[in-house]
Amino acid sequence: MNHNTDGAPTLDIQGPLARLRLSRPSQHNRLDPSDLPVMLEHLERVAGHPGLRVLVLSGTGRQTFSSGYTLAAIRNELDDRFERVLDTLEQLPLPVICALNGSVYGGATDLALCCDIRIGVRGSRLFMPAAKFGLHYYPGGLRRYVANLGLPAAKKLFLTARAIYAEEMLRIGFLTELVEATELDATVESHVQSLLDCEPGVVASMKAALNQIAAGTADAAQLRAAYEASLRSEELARRVG
Repeated sequence: MNHNTDGAPTLDIQGPLARLRLSRPSQHNRLDPSDLPVMLEHLERVAGHPGLRVLVLSGTGRQTFSSGYTLAAIRNELDDRFERVLDTLEQLPLPVICALNGSVYGGATDLALCCDIRIGVRGSRLFMPAAKFGLHYYPGGLRRYVANLGLPAAKKLFLTARAIYAEEMLRIGFLTELVEATELDATVESHVQSLLDCEPGVVASMKAALNQIAAGTADAAQLRAAYEASLRSEELARRVG
């Protein structure tokens, strides 16, 4: 597969692993309006594929993961298409790893926050310029920032529009892990293998539960029922002997 030509995001499925790649390297892997139905179709295919266990989201090249959604489209085509893509990604039943191959800007920071594990590279940075543009961010993005990073970090990034660098991205929890650029692929593969070693049904149910707890929408009875069902499962009996 040729990743040197700019175009719409691509999806590659190999066995239990799907790879979704942003493919506009000459434009810092920005997302255009025409990319959104393609992204949504890819995500729906992933969600409906019975054999898939893990999704890896990455950008093309070694400079920028993504510069986000085209600002002109936000202003001129006011709708919720970008938000629908993000919400669909966040709610995927299988775990999602974001391989941040470089810096991340604007709406792409929220795209990364929709993923479960974020692995970044040294020398990269994060920039949320909404306040500089006079843009009050959409509710889902504000929610994900506060839920994942906490209120102090969210306020710093949104209200000051100051860039932060990789070490601070790790410290505030935007990154799960920080590695050298040469180690990114191997680190991603290691996380993929760890996820494949786990029981997929429990991974899916715990992902949903954790997201619900973070959003304040968890139902205690449902959480208890999922726990008790796992105690009775054949998988648990087989693994513990």
